[in-house]
Amino acid sequence: MSKRRRQPASASARCWGWLLPLLAWPAPAGAHDFTFTETLIVIKHDGTFVVDMTCDLDELLLGLPPGQESAAVAAQVRALPPDELEAAIERLAEFFRRRVRVIFDGTPAELSISFPEHGTPLAENAALPTVLGTTARLSGRVPPGARVLVFRASAAFPPVALTIFKHDHERSRREILGKGVESAEYLLGEPPAERRVAAVAWPFLLLGFEHILPEGVDHILFVLGLYLLSPRLRPLLWQVTAFTVAHTATLALSMYGIVSLPARVVEPLIALSIVYVAVENLVTQELKWWRPMVVFGFGLLHGLGFAGVLTELAPPRSEFATALLSFNVGVELGQLAVIGLALLLTGWWRGRDWYRGRIAKPASLAIAAVALFWTMERMIS
Repeated sequence: MSKRRRQPASASARCWGWLLPLLAWPAPAGAHDFTFTETLIVIKHDGTFVVDMTCDLDELLLGLPPGQESAAVAAQVRALPPDELEAAIERLAEFFRRRVRVIFDGTPAELSISFPEHGTPLAENAALPTVLGTTARLSGRVPPGARVLVFRASAAFPPVALTIFKHDHERSRREILGKGVESAEYLLGEPPAERRVAAVAWPFLLLGFEHILPEGVDHILFVLGLYLLSPRLRPLLWQVTAFTVAHTATLALSMYGIVSLPARVVEPLIALSIVYVAVENLVTQELKWWRPMVVFGFGLLHGLGFAGVLTELAPPRSEFATALLSFNVGVELGQLAVIGLALLLTGWWRGRDWYRGRIAKPASLAIAAVALFWTMERMIS
């Protein structure tokens, strides 16, 4: 008898042990949001090359994790004594030398590191406060007779959106690299050829998946809100289908420039959509006729949020459809993974009388509280 009484508490503990880290993961307002390390390699006529990498240099200088409040980070950097700041900048330069490789015919090139925005209006008058700016410049010389270029940044950086341009070629090459992944070979002696479908599709599929797991905390909570409505699978399938159709539509329309809303409008509404589904879970466990329609409407908003990632990457026109389809498939796989994990953790107890009171309602209440905080934070940021 005592065993049965303890079982619900154990189930709740397992559920909350997985959910609480997500609820404690809101990104601070006023932070640089570098989803990708935008990287441009220019190979010049004079045999030199320049690599410009966009990242939060102030955070890297202080060794802080990404997503910190930018004004506070800039204030810490400004407070450093001049000699300490100079030493920290040299350590940051060494960080780039160790973590970034520009490889010609299998041999890493020697790199000179500079931070060209430091001390200029580009850094001092930026929309979000910064001291060093957001551009690290790596430069060097192409070895005579070199035939192949390969680029790699370590997993210390976000995924890389890499563009390579050679002055005597008519077009550039655009490539998306996961964390720590080496680029495809770039042949220096001939213009870049169109890449095969699989070479384009795989990175975008991974990015779509990662945009849900582990990076899309708001999307994870929305999917969990759908999952927690009812212990039966049919209501979940109706909701997920409505959500999928909607965000697929707006993702495509937004990417083709037909529909567009600024992030300052979309992001608070996405947070508010999470509040709605979580609060409705508290008052009912049945799929009302309007719920799929409401979820469809919220899916339109989430699709605009997904589109922001692809818009930032700006895939070449010839790879546009492949990138769009692959990214969307990755998003769907991410959503299914969230549902699969939720089923793995709570599936054994979804049919129990105490499931709603011990797991579904408390989890929905917590999700609603966090999403309400996000809504207010995003409205004022």
